[in-house]
Amino acid sequence: MSESSSRAARLLRHPLLWPVLALVVLLLVNVVVNPNFLNVRMQDGHLYGNVIDIMRNSAPVMLVALGMTLVIATRGIDLSVGAIAAIAAAVACTRIIGAGDEAALTTAVMAMTYAVVVCVALGAWNGFLVSVLGIQPIIATLILMVAGRGISMAITDGQITTVNNPFFSDLASGFVLTLPLAFLIAIAVLAFTAVLTRRTALGMLIESVGINPEASRLAGVRSRTIIWTVYAFSGFCAGLAGLVIAANTNSVNANSLGLWIELDAILAVVIGGTSLAGGRFSLMGTFIGALFIATLARTIPNIGIPSDLNYLFKAVVVIAVCLVQSPKARASLRVRRTGPPTSGPAPTPAPAPAPAKAGISS
Repeated sequence: MSESSSRAARLLRHPLLWPVLALVVLLLVNVVVNPNFLNVRMQDGHLYGNVIDIMRNSAPVMLVALGMTLVIATRGIDLSVGAIAAIAAAVACTRIIGAGDEAALTTAVMAMTYAVVVCVALGAWNGFLVSVLGIQPIIATLILMVAGRGISMAITDGQITTVNNPFFSDLASGFVLTLPLAFLIAIAVLAFTAVLTRRTALGMLIESVGINPEASRLAGVRSRTIIWTVYAFSGFCAGLAGLVIAANTNSVNANSLGLWIELDAILAVVIGGTSLAGGRFSLMGTFIGALFIATLARTIPNIGIPSDLNYLFKAVVVIAVCLVQSPKARASLRVRRTGPPTSGPAPTPAPAPAPAKAGISS
């Protein structure tokens, strides 16, 4: 095999190839429908356009998906991230309203800090249920998924809570270096997670726990601590996402804030190439998957899909992307395209050589 063909074969096996191609195809569909889709303009010192909106809207899913990636890498799942996001928004908004000066910077900072600390504690609670009590992750996090909505409703007294703090609003609508602040926060968390998991032994330990928890324990890895840590980190990411979502509308509705974001996060992780069976994970793949989910949400109204068919169209596209990524599905299509091997006449076996006669020495 030549060097160019071997390089092409390695490229086709690259785990990020298919998510990137799916994202490019989605952008091309939008450009065909609207030739000005990729146009970006400068206004009031900031960049505006569909691409900038996709970057901003991808931030909550990207944040939740980063935490979900590490949880899935340990053979777990976190269904409570949407409820944790609602709790973060409820805590922050009620503390901003309860402060003496609602529009002050210190009020917004203290409220957001308090909300994130609460979310880290909730994530650690999930980790305690999974790692110490041995409850299945889907059940342990389902408990908080259901109870979390009730907690956020209790915090807000069942009312839609509205705040008026410009510093809190900037979390979703603000710009830094002409780019959306929410997207830059997600990029900062991505970079921090990448350094922590790829420049230290933490990433290898997470993968070892996901591949074989018992072997990791016998090798001296503290699997309980690792699992506890990733669930706490997932709560941290969900709390940041909840703050961004609430800042986008300057309000919190405990019934709907963060609803189904856990499914978008899981889809982003899977599209990015991380296996739900645990083990190896891809943070860059999750980043691309989150951009794909945000681009898909922008594509649906752009191409004129009726609102009542949004979820159906989204499901069809995600299934198609996952099938394209699947090695088994590609191998099956390759076999069908080439057809089964033709059966010809069986070759005549060569005659076996006659055994040599044993001689008698004289």
